Amino acid sequence: MTVTVVESQQLRRVAVQAALGVGDQLRDAFRAPMQRDFKRDAHDIVTVHDRAAEQSITAALLDDVPDAMIVGEEGGTRGSGRVQWHIDPIDGTSNFARGLAYWCVSIAAVADEQVVAGVVFDPMAQNVFSADLSGAWLGDAPLRSDAAPDEIDATLISSFPNPKDTWLFGETAYEAQSRLVASFGAVRNLGSGALNLAHVAAGWADATMGFYTNSWDIAAGGFILEQAGGSIRGLAAGADREPFHLAPDYYATGVGGDYPTLTSVMTDWSSRYDAGDPPPHR
Repeated sequence: MTVTVVESQQLRRVAVQAALGVGDQLRDAFRAPMQRDFKRDAHDIVTVHDRAAEQSITAALLDDVPDAMIVGEEGGTRGSGRVQWHIDPIDGTSNFARGLAYWCVSIAAVADEQVVAGVVFDPMAQNVFSADLSGAWLGDAPLRSDAAPDEIDATLISSFPNPKDTWLFGETAYEAQSRLVASFGAVRNLGSGALNLAHVAAGWADATMGFYTNSWDIAAGGFILEQAGGSIRGLAAGADREPFHLAPDYYATGVGGDYPTLTSVMTDWSSRYDAGDPPPHR
């Protein structure tokens, strides 16, 4: 059964409340002494606050929508139901753990393999980006993306290249970066894919991108961008992959942006690896 606009609006409200519900605990923990643990390696940081926030978010979501599956970065996939909640409790954990105020909470509702509601919450800036099937908002104000038409006037924000990208592509990751730096007016590596997408949705940046990503990183932000009029393209092995949130690679632009170098880099480098195989470890 297809999710109606009214249902998606309710799912957005549930997601927003769940995200806001962990705002105080994350703000209190930010820039306070904390223990850092590691998942894949020393570049893949996790803190007790990631796990605690995901537990709080999960409890809030299931309280309102008990017939649901949870797809969380920390807790994995559990449960079943018509609705899937894709949760990243702290997107940008390395920034969070170091005291850099560029991180967020990301929650998306998925039904029939399509994102139907989402929120990206920046607790430090108190920015709540959200969307449902009727539109997108920053707080209570309607959100409309806007981008420079040409690359040389545009700002590209991403987390590329990072250690994962150098595992995938070796030294050619810097070749890709060089092409982007030469073509765009500005290129910034900021460290939170979900927040990057939300900033493109708000018109504060023009484009973003990523390789070998996860659904919880991009589902909410990509949907917010689409509902704000922008576009996100999912790729796998250089070819289009839908739905976008299940694609390993993606790039996204605001309304009016046409960036051939970004398209070329993404399709070329995406075709250079098999997303079914994990990246090699150092």
